Amino acid sequence: LWRLGYSARLRKTNLYRTAASDTSSPAVWMLLARRSGRVPGLFAVVQRKGFFTMPETVQPSSNPELYSPHPDVRGMTVLNREAFKRTVAVPVLKVRKEIVHTLLKSLKHTVLQRPGLKRVVEDPEDEDSKLVILDPHKVPEFSLGESEREVLKQLHINPEVSKYNLELTYENFKSEEILRAVLPEGQDVTSGFSRVGHIAHVNLRDHQLPYRHLIGQVIVDKNPGITCVVNKTNIIDSTYRNFQMEVLAGESNLVTKVKENNFTYELDFAKVYWNPRLSTEHGRVVGLLKPGDVLCDVFAGIGPFAIPAAKKKCVVFANDLNPESYHWLLHNCKLNKVDNKIKAFNMDGRDFLLGPVREQLRKELTLVKEQKTAFHIVMNLPALAIEFLDVFRHLLAGEPCSTAVLPTVHCYGFSKHEDPARDIQERAEASLGASLQGQCSTYLVRNVAPNKEMLCITFQIPADVLYEQPCPAGEEPASKRLRTSRDFTEEHLRS
Repeated sequence: LWRLGYSARLRKTNLYRTAASDTSSPAVWMLLARRSGRVPGLFAVVQRKGFFTMPETVQPSSNPELYSPHPDVRGMTVLNREAFKRTVAVPVLKVRKEIVHTLLKSLKHTVLQRPGLKRVVEDPEDEDSKLVILDPHKVPEFSLGESEREVLKQLHINPEVSKYNLELTYENFKSEEILRAVLPEGQDVTSGFSRVGHIAHVNLRDHQLPYRHLIGQVIVDKNPGITCVVNKTNIIDSTYRNFQMEVLAGESNLVTKVKENNFTYELDFAKVYWNPRLSTEHGRVVGLLKPGDVLCDVFAGIGPFAIPAAKKKCVVFANDLNPESYHWLLHNCKLNKVDNKIKAFNMDGRDFLLGPVREQLRKELTLVKEQKTAFHIVMNLPALAIEFLDVFRHLLAGEPCSTAVLPTVHCYGFSKHEDPARDIQERAEASLGASLQGQCSTYLVRNVAPNKEMLCITFQIPADVLYEQPCPAGEEPASKRLRTSRDFTEEHLRS
């Protein structure tokens, strides 16, 4: 109806004519309300990256107390739920019990729609009537508009609006409203959290740290299923890709279960790396594989690439240096019933590439296959993976040269460069010692932080890198045949 009102004036006129003859339709009354200057349900909304995924309504200045806890909670560091109580005067209509449902349907855009608050309460003065609470933002100064009065006239309801003292408690306020009331004015009150099973993982800013335990408890209270909140206390810079964390609220059990792309994983969040924001990327890469393909996962973690690939009937080699990750990888292979389809290793990434991966490549050279299969290598260690690419230099030196066995590499990296794709490509080329111009693609995985991107560069290892000689015989080596990205830029500038 909203779009029709703007796209066709003739249709709009016909709808208003219909409104004059059919006053029982809620949709029609929405149009009438718009005509009178009251636009039911139409609010400015703001998408915030914070504790919530739902839009937050921008509230008018009238009766802000309905969405604000008691001002005395400002500066609270230890949660006191009783302190959030307050009484707010709201507009109500006195309605006979038998027509309450009809009124709610006819004035559904004027009646209070606040989650957790009752729209209909008992009338303390008349047991045959009910009090219907109206939205104070739609009924400013406790006065109904012309369209609402017409609805009440049709239903034979007294249009007089009364005041009702509504008791609000901690349970009636949303997380962000509570935090906005508690933290110092003018400071950010939200911090995005990742959900890992029953655990909420937050990255609090310095000004939020004095309130960290209160923030944690609010998250537990307002998010069903979350029983533990942790805050990262340092960046991931350890050998095993985990980080120190502090339990802010709830139980201290960090062994949890998650589901991703129809697979179940169990893990100890304090000892292994897991990022729920990579679900789409795991699915994207596995979607590139076909049954019979070979996947070598150099930094496998607990198996989000390896396990779905094994279910897809790929030949899978999975490795991780962290003994805890290796333990949970084996556990999750059994949990998802692919333990007999994955060869798991607990090795340094370089040793894995120089050992099991090279050996499997040699075997692929000697196999005569009726159906062509692909060889994929996943390197998901964004902080360091590109530095491992030099391992591919002459990895198969001395072996019979074959273009049929040129592995496809999916290598992840971080970039703060103004041109992240170019930056990742040039760093990969420097590590390989060869150009990838025209032979690679880059995919933006996610924004990690302001001016910091996570990307995946995908390419086939050039034959002269892998074998140390041109392949097949007679062709010019790729390193001489292809221009570097810098050559291309200089040529473009000259032209």
